Amino acid sequence: MSIFRTQSFESVSKHVGDANKTLGTLDLTLMSIGSVIGTGVMVLTGIVAAKEAGPAVAVSFVLGAIAAAVIVLCYAELSASIQSSGGSYTFTYVTLGEIIAYIAGLCIAIGYILSTATVASGWGSYFLSLLDVLNIHLPKAITSIPVQGGIVNLPAIFSIIFITFVISCGTKSSKKVNNAMVIIKLGVIALFLVVGAMHMHSSNLIPFTPYGTTGVITGASSVFFAYCGFDATASAAPYVKNPKKALPIGLLSSLLVCVLIYIAVSLVLTGITKYYNLNVPDALSYALKVAGKPMVAFVVSLGTVIGILAVIFAGNFTTSQILSTMSRDGLLPKIFSKKDKNDVPYVSLWTIGILSSVLAGFFNLKDLANFASIAFLLVYGTVSFSIIIFRKKYPNIERSFKTPLVPIIPIIGTLCCIFLMVNLSLSTWIIFAIVLVIILLAYFFYGKNNSIVGKEMKK
Repeated sequence: MSIFRTQSFESVSKHVGDANKTLGTLDLTLMSIGSVIGTGVMVLTGIVAAKEAGPAVAVSFVLGAIAAAVIVLCYAELSASIQSSGGSYTFTYVTLGEIIAYIAGLCIAIGYILSTATVASGWGSYFLSLLDVLNIHLPKAITSIPVQGGIVNLPAIFSIIFITFVISCGTKSSKKVNNAMVIIKLGVIALFLVVGAMHMHSSNLIPFTPYGTTGVITGASSVFFAYCGFDATASAAPYVKNPKKALPIGLLSSLLVCVLIYIAVSLVLTGITKYYNLNVPDALSYALKVAGKPMVAFVVSLGTVIGILAVIFAGNFTTSQILSTMSRDGLLPKIFSKKDKNDVPYVSLWTIGILSSVLAGFFNLKDLANFASIAFLLVYGTVSFSIIIFRKKYPNIERSFKTPLVPIIPIIGTLCCIFLMVNLSLSTWIIFAIVLVIILLAYFFYGKNNSIVGKEMKK
């Protein structure tokens, strides 16, 4: 069937040399860490501890990491072998077919847009808290969305527009800003761990599993999303100096760093104060205030405000690359693949920046943001499974990294994603079904008829 036509490995490879290769292994690793370490460690750790897992949230992070590691092993082989700015979209196009790739590409794009808008809203809250400490108070009309009694959330809009501008300056310039933001973020986390460790009390870690084994497993489902960000690394492939080496190292090393950070922060956080006190949006700062370190809490809050911007950076960068690649393949209008002198797909980038800033500035994203979870899981499960097809279809290509235990690891990765999807709410599934219908209509009305692969097959 024509809707399952695939893109050839050779056609993808010919575009690898088109971009300006400015990213080294360290740059790629920092980008990957920046896309993962964000609201997960700053917010999610405390909330999951308070509501679901207690001090055993550290175990939840370990379980979530196991699921993430299985998926990362699949991404490592695919990203090193199929070096494309399309990431998951291209992986599925080469292996599973056009319509699957179209769904994967737009699911990732929509998921990142919603995630970016949600993160920007959270960033706005941190920013306002920081201003309060400095006795600076902005009017509610310009810091809250309409349903919260305001007119617009300007801080949230500012964060997205600022990062969009940074990315528009080109990969070489923007990587320096991103690297700085990630280093600052890692620095404040290290500061929290050092200071917080000196104020831990073992009694706070008892009981370790107040909600039982069920709570730990439920917590694992919640914190899995703290590891999402694989496409940010994979989509940077064309800009990497030595992609066959750097991409697997960037993916695997960043996951290891993130796991260690999550476990350490979980233990220190729940060691400073009882887990049930941590249902707050700024858990790290809150714990430091409890420990009697308000100035350190201020520094951590400042670092958090800077560090969370790296998550927005990764989301906007990734989405613009995917939309640009889909446009180049004819599945989206050609305007989205236009690039400027800095090799930036500026139409895709600013479209995403404006759309996500409008969402963050005017809408309540609580329900829509759940779509990001199911969208990412669908794509991760699909990509994991595609490794099996990739091995059969291209058995002889050079692989600088090979996913171990194929097909066992890919099947486990797919099943993990299905399990987590099944545990999502009915309302999330309804939203997903509606969006999926819209994506399919877009494919049949535009993508299918304008596909470059389809036109080449007709020649």
